[in-house]
Amino acid sequence: MPWRDIFFYALDTATFSSIWYWLALVVTWAAASHWVLGVPYDILLFSRRYGAQAAEDLEKMVEINTRRIVTMMDWFGMWVVAAVAFTLSALALIGFLYRLEFAQGIFMLSFPLIFVGMINLSAARKLQAQMLTGKALWRRLFFLRVWIQGIAAISIFVTASYGMYFNISAPVGY
Repeated sequence: MPWRDIFFYALDTATFSSIWYWLALVVTWAAASHWVLGVPYDILLFSRRYGAQAAEDLEKMVEINTRRIVTMMDWFGMWVVAAVAFTLSALALIGFLYRLEFAQGIFMLSFPLIFVGMINLSAARKLQAQMLTGKALWRRLFFLRVWIQGIAAISIFVTASYGMYFNISAPVGY
């Protein structure tokens, strides 16, 4: 098989039967659950284990990121919501009405991320108002991470189920 055929076969837009889509799905959800409010999980663990300076660094990082998230949503929130709603509506229409597999795959990947964004924004607003520190802050961030992982698990399950259904129901040679 010539190299160009191998290259174009690897970049095929048959989303649900492509290894690249499933890798992108896993990497997206791994990143979403690793970075909670812009704070990596290893910093969260490090602050719990070693306390003192690490906990202070975590508190500063959370304060900076929550202020940044809330400020950006206060300035551009309406435009972000409009752009996301338009994009997801277009993907849903193109994907499910016109049966374009690539649009379906992108929709299935990005729709659950709306819930992650809403949870992060809500948590950022609450953390900015409450100014939690120490163990209470760590618990809140850990609980937030568990919620995001739950959304990820449901999303991966639904996407995998739909992908199997799509591949099984597709006509031969599609």
